[in-house]
Amino acid sequence: MATEDAASDLIASAERKAAMARARFEYETDRAERHELLAGQARTQALKDMHMRIARIHRSTAACHLTAAQLQDDYLARLVGWSLQRGAPRPLFMAGVAEACGTESAAITLIGASHDQLALAASDEPARAAQELEFLLGEGPARDATNELRPVLADSAAMFDRWPGYGPAAAELGIKAVAAVPLSLSGRCVGALAVFDPIRGVADAGTLGEVAEALTRSMILGPDGDPGLYGATDMRAEVHQAAGMVSVHLDCPVADALQLIKAHAFAEGVSAHSVAVRILSGDLRLG
Repeated sequence: MATEDAASDLIASAERKAAMARARFEYETDRAERHELLAGQARTQALKDMHMRIARIHRSTAACHLTAAQLQDDYLARLVGWSLQRGAPRPLFMAGVAEACGTESAAITLIGASHDQLALAASDEPARAAQELEFLLGEGPARDATNELRPVLADSAAMFDRWPGYGPAAAELGIKAVAAVPLSLSGRCVGALAVFDPIRGVADAGTLGEVAEALTRSMILGPDGDPGLYGATDMRAEVHQAAGMVSVHLDCPVADALQLIKAHAFAEGVSAHSVAVRILSGDLRLG
């Protein structure tokens, strides 16, 4: 069985977050209904239109909180099952995100002001490997979604045409289709949600965007959110620290040093993190 205290803490946290999301859903729904009632009582078209606009905003926000509550409920159920098993790996919050998006593989990348990838959370190894490829090659669906601030969809042929490096490399992982949407709020983009081999039509139907909005408002930028996604987010801190060290050694810009680390990792077929750890420990010196 899982460690009792650890399981209890995680279950309590998921229960609390799910309850808060449901409370916010109910509050926003009540506000929407109030303004819809006022719209029906309005004596002028201008007042009616104003109340209906406000009602639509509350309805949209309510839908976001409902999706967040459902994601938390799903994770809660996974945690309860895990707590009863001996030696089982702790479930990942992203596994539920992937399922909600109609796939088994999904990943979130968080970016900085210069659109550098700062953190990664994935549902499984294929999703993690695909996002590592984006980081190393500097191209791919999540990168385009954050740069262009719009959804990105591509199947096998389009993947090869759009991303000459990423497309073939992703195909070698067995990925036949990708979709990504930016994680943004009030014009600020903080990352992207990418899914791999989704059920046909899911992304087109808007599910991906709904999940992305719920993650952004509730889990990442929300007042009681958890950007670490219950400890499953891998930070790129070591990679950027290693880039600073290489920059000093080679007397070159940090951006160039980071590219050297990425190139070395890609050539060796390993993660940038593993290369960074070797650099920081003194076991590897580039240049």
